[in-house]
Amino acid sequence: MPALERHDVTGEIVWIGRTQDRSVTLRSEVTTAAELTFDGMVGEDHGHATRPSCGRVTGLYPRGTEIRNTRQLSVVAEEDLAAIAADMGVDRLDPADIGASIVVRGIPDFSFLTPSSRLQAPSGATLTVDMENRPCHLPAAPLDQSHPGAGTGFKTAAKGRRGITAWVERPGSIALGDLLTLFVPAQRAWEGLGRLI
Repeated sequence: MPALERHDVTGEIVWIGRTQDRSVTLRSEVTTAAELTFDGMVGEDHGHATRPSCGRVTGLYPRGTEIRNTRQLSVVAEEDLAAIAADMGVDRLDPADIGASIVVRGIPDFSFLTPSSRLQAPSGATLTVDMENRPCHLPAAPLDQSHPGAGTGFKTAAKGRRGITAWVERPGSIALGDLLTLFVPAQRAWEGLGRLI
């Protein structure tokens, strides 16, 4: 049996964007298609094979240490965006405001996909799930431009709904309307922490 099991679950790509320069704005620029390379999405500032370590891994490395970039893409579910918008009291949340790379529709419980799950496009382009993308304060400024005063509510509303970060395992193209097929690791959930407590 393969270590990754194909499931009859697909998610349709309904939005694609790229953040070209994070030092200027987190806001993504909308596109209808993109090329994915081993360095991530072409033209995306979150790309590159390596990145400086951040607060998420300070238990492992001093901040700024060069590490493998497993956060090349931010992928979020359309269903989660709608729930976040409702909790923030706005009619719609523009994925560009939160620096999203890809929005998918149709995969349940998307933000909690098992790390190392794969999402494969018809071109063969394959994304490997790094982990849940925990919400941060950075989208507050772009959100406040679209919805004055609402940006500060994003972090709380997006808890458990911010999607996942991913990296490119196999290059290829993606486009609006593509169906991403889900492959999940064939392994039981780790229970070690419960045994240590």
